[in-house]
Amino acid sequence: MRNFILLLVRDFGWIHLTLGLLGNILFFVGSVLFLGPKQDLAIWLFIIGSFFMLIGSAGQVILSLCGKK
Repeated sequence: MRNFILLLVRDFGWIHLTLGLLGNILFFVGSVLFLGPKQDLAIWLFIIGSFFMLIGSAGQVILSLCGKK
């Protein structure tokens, strides 16, 4: 399992960067929606966006700790 995660992070780095970018976009859209009547949707966008940013950051940490080969 550890080797699979390292392979995924090392060879498919674009995945965690894309998830981080999507997370930032969802977080921003959620912020804007809090200004209007769509607060339930805004909460879910915050949650999903935060999760994507977490996955993106975790991939960067793993890549930094293990070194890119």
